[in-house]
Amino acid sequence: MTNPLLTEWKTPFGIAPFDRISDDDFAPALEEALTAHRAEIDAIAENPEAPSFANTIEALEASGEALDKVLSVFFTVAGADSNPAREALQRDFSPKLAAHQSAISGNTKLFARINAVWEARDRLDLSEEQARVLMLTHRGFVRSGAALTGSEAERMKEIKARLAVLGTQFTQNLLADERDWFMPLSEDDLTGLPDFVIDAARAAGEEKGAQGPVVTLSRSLITPFLQFSDRRDLREKAFRAWEARGANGGETDNREIAAETLALRKERAALLGYDNFADYKLETEMAKTPAAVRDLLMSVWKPAKAQADADAEVLTALMREDGVNGALEPWDWRYYAEKRRAAEHDLDEAALKPYFQLNRMIDAAFDCANRLFGLEFAALDVPLYHPDCRAWEVTRDGQHVAVFIGDYFARGSKRSGAWCSAMRAQAKFPREQAPVVITSAISPRAIRRCCPTTTPARCSTSSAMRCTRCSRT
Repeated sequence: MTNPLLTEWKTPFGIAPFDRISDDDFAPALEEALTAHRAEIDAIAENPEAPSFANTIEALEASGEALDKVLSVFFTVAGADSNPAREALQRDFSPKLAAHQSAISGNTKLFARINAVWEARDRLDLSEEQARVLMLTHRGFVRSGAALTGSEAERMKEIKARLAVLGTQFTQNLLADERDWFMPLSEDDLTGLPDFVIDAARAAGEEKGAQGPVVTLSRSLITPFLQFSDRRDLREKAFRAWEARGANGGETDNREIAAETLALRKERAALLGYDNFADYKLETEMAKTPAAVRDLLMSVWKPAKAQADADAEVLTALMREDGVNGALEPWDWRYYAEKRRAAEHDLDEAALKPYFQLNRMIDAAFDCANRLFGLEFAALDVPLYHPDCRAWEVTRDGQHVAVFIGDYFARGSKRSGAWCSAMRAQAKFPREQAPVVITSAISPRAIRRCCPTTTPARCSTSSAMRCTRCSRT
């Protein structure tokens, strides 16, 4: 049967056909895509014609389309909806992809062609855009070790392969610690928690198969728990679990991985002629040098620390009023900061929460984008990688601009944090291509969806959630 990852996606706006893709499709699709990309690279490197911008740089830009399709889907689902099969695939794919990239950057004939175009750049009458693409391509190859030879080139390949493995292990260990730890709560343990936190804790308990509410290490749950819980002992337990992620001993401990990663990064930078990894990393960034970064940090440090010390005195006084002696601890900070906010500014986040329901915030964001940039958003009914996700077509003056996918809820299979990525990047070459952009947030899911197509809406008389389709709470 034809692998859906490698076929032409005859879907609205070329969105990946998630309903036809299974985990079993990824490994064979990757192998086929890697083989195709190697053939494309070899054809460029072995081209008997003299190196030119078109037959070398543009040809490189046009290569790897199948590989991009496979990896865009895989890394989207692996980061946002992981499972044991996808984690195993990540561990298998990482060294393969590192070796593939090393083979490309280590292809001496290919780099010779790129270098020849680079040396002739002043005679090629390139546009500004073409000149920048050439610069980025040449710089990327050099920074990948393409100019290295002999034992140094081989060692660079080994380092990159090992770093790829370590990076995957680090990420998966962190996700495992976040996913596996939870703290059961009795009804007495819920004191001080507003309804929206209790709802999220109960939903998390259902997801974990517990007999009642739980606190997990998802940011969307542990942060408001530390902010509102009256139970200092439970706040301490939760905070210590949070800060110990990746440092609990056993198979998911990241400390040796971090140490080896730092050592390999230092060696990689030295092979490329840099004093340290920070010099290598920052060369292409706005800051340019470690000294510039330190100057900025130190200019902020003194006033920031003075303000933090002053805040700590106020929070400690509030803690004393509660009859708590001893030092202000990290698990106390959010709790007493919330009390201070209520006392000094009459600001209660729990009271404000019902006015910031998800649908209203999405509408507000879209309205802002419309007023600033003339963008309009129309909901799409298309299969996506998880039922929580929603998609919109983005237009300007009636013309298609992009597809926007929102993934707004925390879950155990999703890495913590919030991020924005592109399943498909915008491009003008080798053809016009509109982007497919994903934004992922960590809002707590207050209810399970009782209807397949329902959209939760905030009840006007309480903090409960109510299905707009069947009215179940």
